[in-house]
Amino acid sequence: MAEIEITGSRLSSSLSDLLMADDILPGSEPSYQLCKTIYVSHPLGGKIVDQPIKLAMSQKRKISIPGGPEERIREAFERKWKEINADAYIANTWRLAKIYGAAAIVYGAKDIDTDAPIAPEKLSKLQLYFNALDPLNTAGSLVLNQDPNAPDFQKPTVVTAAGQKYHPSRCLVFFNEAPLYIEYTNSAFGYTGRSVYQRALYPLKSFVQTMVADDMISRKVGVIVAKMKQAGSIADRAMAVFQGIKRNVVKEAQTNNVINIQPDEAIETLNLLNADGALTVGRKNILENIAAAVPQPAKLLNSESYAEGFGEGTEDAKEIVRYIEHERQTVQPLYEFFDNIVMRLAWNEEFFAALQADLPDYKRMTYNEAFYQWKNAFVAEWPSLLVEPESELVKVDDVKLKALIAAIEVLNPSLDPDNKARVIQWFEDNLNDIKHLFSNPMQLDYEALKSYVPPEPPATPGEPEPFNSKV
Repeated sequence: MAEIEITGSRLSSSLSDLLMADDILPGSEPSYQLCKTIYVSHPLGGKIVDQPIKLAMSQKRKISIPGGPEERIREAFERKWKEINADAYIANTWRLAKIYGAAAIVYGAKDIDTDAPIAPEKLSKLQLYFNALDPLNTAGSLVLNQDPNAPDFQKPTVVTAAGQKYHPSRCLVFFNEAPLYIEYTNSAFGYTGRSVYQRALYPLKSFVQTMVADDMISRKVGVIVAKMKQAGSIADRAMAVFQGIKRNVVKEAQTNNVINIQPDEAIETLNLLNADGALTVGRKNILENIAAAVPQPAKLLNSESYAEGFGEGTEDAKEIVRYIEHERQTVQPLYEFFDNIVMRLAWNEEFFAALQADLPDYKRMTYNEAFYQWKNAFVAEWPSLLVEPESELVKVDDVKLKALIAAIEVLNPSLDPDNKARVIQWFEDNLNDIKHLFSNPMQLDYEALKSYVPPEPPATPGEPEPFNSKV
């Protein structure tokens, strides 16, 4: 087996196999094992997969549930989301799909068969576990039906892990790119999506060659070329020893030393200027080829610094923002899968009973009515990566506040007490979202507002009577 030594250390045999594999040509398709090798060992393997995921998930979604005690409902949801570590499972499923082309997320419960459905209202009473599965775990169950007249054409229907089947309601299959008709993916063992490395396999191999060239140059760049006058043809032992002493003097010389050489002798370093230029251009082209094949903005791969940050909205930054926004849309099914589970875990019957004790409005509602009211009102939005400066955000919030005040001034005089309370509740909900102007939320008693009757304004006092009129 071929091995490559670099300054005393060895590349892993799997990566050296990638380097020495002459049968990897443009258009070659990576296998499951080769995709794993690239992700684990290749310098760009992890970056291609993980960097978009980290950028996309670097900000939390903005959760809003209007029409109820929003703060308490949102806090319960976010607390349970963090408790089950949903972000980590989403990232891992997304990662496996990028590496191999397909992945699945499943959940189970203790003492319940994986093939049996679980009623959603019972989820909060069970000890759930989540597993992210790659194509080898699913044992080829992601081979999709290729009959164009079948109802499950190109659709995943069954997930099996080590021979154990999961009920469709308890799993979600996630592809990297959409499957193509009779296009078999070796890395995913089925007619599924494609590995992110599939189109970039050949330039990824070429990049490893530049690593070897870098190592060669780093070992050669310190070579000293001493042009010394050679001894004559009848040089004796003494002359040979003298030449060796001169070479050692050159070898050991350093700053603040003085050495003597003959006028017709010279000491130079090895000239690697041509190699440096060719290697720089070659590496740049290879990185651009990889970025085009992934596809991904080249700046994410070549680690060039940004002239300005995301906030300034340069063209490079805008391109990356558009790319990340598309990645967020792609992963939306995974978030919806966990949203539905976390809602049931967070907004359970115990949580509803606590709300009923505190809020009279909920005493007239059933648990299912309240749950579906919150679920239908649930909105989760991604914040933009182009973050505005604080001063600009304050200006935007100031405009929102003026619009709210204007709406209240127009509507309030013509409303009955019940609708006035609703308008004021709407005003409070929107006011509490203006975080840059008001740090503490407003809390009003809407029941008291409905029955509140403002006092009559005092009569305008008239002119006092002249003092002498009372005499």
